[in-house]
Amino acid sequence: MRSTPGRSTGPGAQIEARNPFRGRVEERTHARTPARGSEGVLSTEESAKLLRFARVVERAEEVFQAAEPALAWLKADNAALGGITPLSLLDTDIGADSVLDTLGRIEHGVFA
Repeated sequence: MRSTPGRSTGPGAQIEARNPFRGRVEERTHARTPARGSEGVLSTEESAKLLRFARVVERAEEVFQAAEPALAWLKADNAALGGITPLSLLDTDIGADSVLDTLGRIEHGVFA
């Protein structure tokens, strides 16, 4: 990844650069920001969701050994998760834990 002045090049910046949901999330977040009166500041709930997302994306990349297949898996319906997408479960800690558990099973060859 190329470095741009004033921009971070750490893991968070890598997620930001390849996040296919970036435009949609930013628009929705910015639309709510003025109502809170703190431009550019995430709420506690938004921060928790972002951290869950980053943690799961990082783990998926470890398991699938690349960003593209990891993101494809996160967006695809998954039988082990009741036929829904892993991304749809990231709103809660319990959902994120289910996704992380499924990734662990994939990593260790346990498919049931």
